[in-house]
Amino acid sequence: MPIDPKDIEWVEEPSMNFWESTYLPAVVSGLRTTGQHVVDFNPITEFYPEQKPNLPLHYRGVHRLNRDDKGRVKCVACMMCATACPARCIEIVAQDAPKDDPNWADRDKFPKSFVIDELKCIYCGMCEEACPVDSIELTNIFDLTGMTRQEMLFDKEKLLSVFDQTKDSGRDPIRTHKGKLGHASDFSELPTLGPATEVRPDDRAAKAESAGVIK
Repeated sequence: MPIDPKDIEWVEEPSMNFWESTYLPAVVSGLRTTGQHVVDFNPITEFYPEQKPNLPLHYRGVHRLNRDDKGRVKCVACMMCATACPARCIEIVAQDAPKDDPNWADRDKFPKSFVIDELKCIYCGMCEEACPVDSIELTNIFDLTGMTRQEMLFDKEKLLSVFDQTKDSGRDPIRTHKGKLGHASDFSELPTLGPATEVRPDDRAAKAESAGVIK
């Protein structure tokens, strides 16, 4: 389809004076910038991996699963992290806590398996925010490598080992303590739905037979 000449805006080439046409000011400006770098004796280049970078404390690296005071996995298998994850990289299989074991009397469920695909993860921290019991956290570990994709699937035992490795490092303390089960367990009953969920009688979209079709 040809372009309408009215939609074309022609831009005039900027005019240059005598000195600009010689390019000498641009050459001098470039030499000045180069000279500033030559006399700058504070290089920012880091010789990684010989020199490890000093990352900020809020850096989000490899995940870990925290343990509770009894050494058990703190996760209660509520699936909140897997639901909140935009990359869909968390897979959890829940299992009922053994009722005849007094060590599990305060728990209903725990994760039978907990797998995070570190290659699919985008390290946004949504799992950390969604967890009601502060079980999952991201650490300062950044040098994540593996020879196969299978090695990048971190299961429960591997995530717990990251906790054992980092909890006393000084870089990754257990940051939050929301309580036994956190805010999600504080509801004794579900709150009443807000006005935003009410449907007006004259709302034709609510009466539509199929979504997006209004007669």
